[in-house]
Amino acid sequence: MMRSVAGLSMKLPSGRWWACALVAALAGWIALVPATPVLAQVAKPAMARTGLALHGMLPDKAAWRSYKTRFITEQGRVVDTANGRISHSEGQGYGMLLAVAADDRAAFERIWAWTRANLLVRDDQLAAWRWEPDRRPAVADMNNATDGDLLIAWALTEAGEVWADGGYRIAARRIAVEIGRKLILPGTANGSLLLPGMAGFSADDRPDGPVLNLSYYVFPAFQRLPIVAPEFDWAELGRAGLRLIDKARFSKARLPSDWVTLKDGMPQPAQGFPAEFSYNALRVPLYLAWAGFDQPRHHVDYLNLWRSADRRVVALVELTGGTVSTRLSEPGYLALPALSACASAGVPFPRHVLSPQGSENYYPATLHLLALVAARMRYPSCLQS
Repeated sequence: MMRSVAGLSMKLPSGRWWACALVAALAGWIALVPATPVLAQVAKPAMARTGLALHGMLPDKAAWRSYKTRFITEQGRVVDTANGRISHSEGQGYGMLLAVAADDRAAFERIWAWTRANLLVRDDQLAAWRWEPDRRPAVADMNNATDGDLLIAWALTEAGEVWADGGYRIAARRIAVEIGRKLILPGTANGSLLLPGMAGFSADDRPDGPVLNLSYYVFPAFQRLPIVAPEFDWAELGRAGLRLIDKARFSKARLPSDWVTLKDGMPQPAQGFPAEFSYNALRVPLYLAWAGFDQPRHHVDYLNLWRSADRRVVALVELTGGTVSTRLSEPGYLALPALSACASAGVPFPRHVLSPQGSENYYPATLHLLALVAARMRYPSCLQS
């Protein structure tokens, strides 16, 4: 509408009646703007874009076809093959991001349609976090997972930009606004905090609350969500997240635990959760590198762990004693140390990490593709064989 009005103003013939008509039309249009704040925000020219666009950053069509075949149903459900074949908002968001990166609008729309029909079943704009194929109802827990919501909103933002689809932009804004209103706690002693979900993590919900998950700080999403929800200070949220990660250096391993309490101001492993650097927290260096946080201090502790263990595996750590608890042998996990080494020291990806395997489960396969996308966006020279 804004471009149409501007276009008309350039082509109007001379004459007083045209001027009167234009004034009347503009007055009527302006009167509508306060009543439609969401549309007004989405229709803004994208003058304040930040971060890097995702589109086209997964050019390996064979790898994407293999991923779709193994993990995405014809209906658009992203299947977690090592976790009872459930689906979750995180996986739907990852699938949507990868579809944009692969320039596959048909796959994107299938994944989004399934997500909309099966996970957007709460009484707000956030997604229920888990869908179980063998349960009725399939959504037994109506809580959200904030990282899934961030991933979905980010993917919709990217899709709205590249495919010029106002529907995607509006959906992205609705989710981002809900996150901003309900899940960001501004002005704390540690800056803005990101709650992992609507229920169960605040100081009102837990004696050691607030409890956070630092892998839910999806830093590259914070750089793009101002496109659809500029009224929230996503940059401050990112700065606060970086400070927390710097402080959450537990045990001799100097690594964050999956779940962190801020009850006493300083991060500590949260009560009731294993004090482990585990399947959640290993995504922290992925998001740091993806957002361009590439100083050695951002990655050195992760690389120290992964270099000291068998180079053919990615190690997880029990933080009470600082000992390795699990060794992840599926090759997709190896893309994480490759990305950290690339971002912080310019080390090229090993040749065996450049090509995804066809036998991995959902999670390592997804992390592998995400790491390759992040490297292509930020550090393309590392992908040159």
